[in-house]
Amino acid sequence: MRHSWMVISLFLALPAGPLHAADSAKAAVAEDKAQALEQKVVNDAPPPKAPEKITPTEVQAVDPAGQAPLDDSITCLARTLYWEAKGADETDMKAVASVVLNRLGKDGFPDTICGVVKQGVESKSCQFSWWCDGRPDQVEEKERYGVAKEIARKALNQQLRDSTAGALYFHDRTVRPDWAKAYRRTAQTTHFIFYKPNQALAR
Repeated sequence: MRHSWMVISLFLALPAGPLHAADSAKAAVAEDKAQALEQKVVNDAPPPKAPEKITPTEVQAVDPAGQAPLDDSITCLARTLYWEAKGADETDMKAVASVVLNRLGKDGFPDTICGVVKQGVESKSCQFSWWCDGRPDQVEEKERYGVAKEIARKALNQQLRDSTAGALYFHDRTVRPDWAKAYRRTAQTTHFIFYKPNQALAR
């Protein structure tokens, strides 16, 4: 009896290894694609063709527990949507994603998503407040994080309409920062107001 249970237990355990390896392979493919896709945005290249696009299963394999270090484009973008739009809806998340991509490669901004997200940390003037608020950055709601990753996937695939009209900045609607006076309002969502520089002040 004991022997048969051991055989069954081993049989049930066998798929876990290959499945995990398959997920890791999918994640690696997605991260490589994301790196190439963010450079397409920087270079203002045409939208990617089907084989170059990140698939839903590939993106969900990246950082499945929401605990990974922020060192790849998908994780940096998804975690930004998750935390920066905490409590907001998908429309807000999509708009925040557009701001991140709009900044890529622009004067004054880095040419990688992680660079954009982490910009200002050295001078303690973070562009995205969640990144240096001193709180843990690990995910608390896996389902919501899955939504954030899917939006990040579409953003990287250039499948999102930019509802912000090219905005480079935004703030929560409950605050009135002084810097906003120097910029032109382009859009607003339920939780955020979006801006870009006036032509005379454009970077």
